[in-house]
Amino acid sequence: MKDLIYIAGPCAVESLDQIMSIGRAVKDVGATHLRFMLYKPRTNPGSFQGVGDEGLGWTGEVRENVGLPLVTEVLDTRDVRKLADYFDILQIGSRNSQNFALIKEVGNVARELGVGVILKRGASNTVDEWWGAYNYLEMDPVNPGEVYMCERGVRSATNPGPKGNILDLSAVPLLNTVCHNVIVDPSHGTGKSSLVERMSLAAVAAGADGLEIEVHTNPLKSKSDPYQAITPDEFGEVVRKCNIFRRAFEEAYRE
Repeated sequence: MKDLIYIAGPCAVESLDQIMSIGRAVKDVGATHLRFMLYKPRTNPGSFQGVGDEGLGWTGEVRENVGLPLVTEVLDTRDVRKLADYFDILQIGSRNSQNFALIKEVGNVARELGVGVILKRGASNTVDEWWGAYNYLEMDPVNPGEVYMCERGVRSATNPGPKGNILDLSAVPLLNTVCHNVIVDPSHGTGKSSLVERMSLAAVAAGADGLEIEVHTNPLKSKSDPYQAITPDEFGEVVRKCNIFRRAFEEAYRE
């Protein structure tokens, strides 16, 4: 089994100092990639929408001083090529999971420039619909490069959690039969920081290849989704325990 990837960072970039301090903290405890979200598609237009293009000028300094590959979400076909010049992985979020014009453009640029892609599952998508969206990327099925499908919870009218999501971990082994890079977002998938560690371990048990987790140095002061973020120390514990789980599964599968 390959090593797990750990994509960590705030729900949204708020300032250069914020992303720099979080980036250093998560790297120290095992992050392999840094979330660097500049544009936030929020349900309420009065909510924090991200710092936008201003944050592009911060990427060089963060890359130099933190040293992790950077991940950002792309919302518009017009921005794909621009963002590919600054970021290592472009993420297609849940709200755009069936925006096929955007997905195809991200696929075109990813093939041309060698950037990675994360395709999140739509909150109301079946696995078949999610897999169909993946095929719109038109990546080489034999050697797709750094392309990840990310389970992030599906909508349920009966779930009492703050997001109304249920993390569908059965999707992980199901998709592992057709692709090799399936990761899980327990932050959006539960909406509660207290559930992130247990669901991260469950994701690894289900066969996930990595995790995407929201981390903030002071979660309750986060401008975006404060109740699902964990601290860098808590993230470090998630990494430590998940790595132990992973090694145990390697031993079990060898026997």
